[in-house]
Amino acid sequence: MPLIIITGVPCSGKTTRAEELRSFFENLNKQVHIVSEFQQLSKAGFDKTTCYSDKDKEKHLRGTIKSEIIKLMSPHNVVILDGLNYIKGYRYELFCAAKASKCAQCTVHTEINRDEAWNLNEQRNSPEKYDRATFDALVMRYEDPDGKNRWDAPLFTCYLNSDLNKEEIYSALFKKPLPKPNMSTQNPPLKSTNFLYELDRTTKKIADSLVVKIKNGETGRVNVPGFEEFTLDISDVSIPELMNCRRQYVNYSKSHAPDPVNIPKLFVQYLSTNFNKD
Repeated sequence: MPLIIITGVPCSGKTTRAEELRSFFENLNKQVHIVSEFQQLSKAGFDKTTCYSDKDKEKHLRGTIKSEIIKLMSPHNVVILDGLNYIKGYRYELFCAAKASKCAQCTVHTEINRDEAWNLNEQRNSPEKYDRATFDALVMRYEDPDGKNRWDAPLFTCYLNSDLNKEEIYSALFKKPLPKPNMSTQNPPLKSTNFLYELDRTTKKIADSLVVKIKNGETGRVNVPGFEEFTLDISDVSIPELMNCRRQYVNYSKSHAPDPVNIPKLFVQYLSTNFNKD
C-alpha cells in the first residue's frame, strides 16, 4: 500500500537504499515491489545520455514509471521507486497518485558530496555510467526535497555511509492515519450507463413544462408537471434565465453525480435557489 519515493543526484546510493528497504519490509512479511528508473529506461531502449538530454524521451520515461507505480499500488504492496525523481513537480504528481489511492507515502533523500558522486560514477561500467555533461546537467537541475512541502513529507535524509532509520519509515507508513483524498486527487464518481441520458431527459422535461407556464403568463408558485410533489415560484423568471440554470445544473451534475432518483428534487431546489425564492 505505501509508496516510498527515493530521490537523489546520480550515484548517491539510491539503489542500495532501495534494496535495503526491500529486505527490511520483506522480513516483516510485506510484499515489496521496486520500480527501477534504470530498468524502465533499458526496457524503453534508451541509454542515460540520450534519454536525459532529450526532453521527449525523459517525459516518456516518467510517464511509464508513473503508470507502473499506479498499477502496483494496492492494500498489500510496498512500492519503492528507485530513481532520480529530481523534479519536484513530478514528486507532487506521485504524491497525488498515492493520495488518490489512499496510500501512505514518504520520501527518502540520498545526499552525497557531488565530487564523491562523480568519483563513484567513474568506477561504474557502461551502460550505468553517466558522461560528464549529462552528470553535471542532472546535478544542476536537481530540485532538493523539502520536508515542509506536503508532497515530500515525511522526509528522511541519509548520507552514503549513514544508517537509514527504517523503523521511523515503517511507523510513518503503517502507524499513521491514511491521507484523505480531496477533489484534486479523488476520481469523479462512476455514473451508470444511462445517467447522462436520464439527467438530460429529466431536466429538459421540467424546464420545458415551466417554459409553457411562463409563456402562458402564469406567475407565483406552480406545480412542476410530471413531478406534482414539487412546486416552484416562477414570478419574474425569464425563459433565458431558466435555460441557463438548466445548463449550469447539468454541467455541475456531470462531475458531482447525484442518485438519478433524486435528480428532479435536486434540480427544482437548484432552480429555487437561483431564482432567489423561498
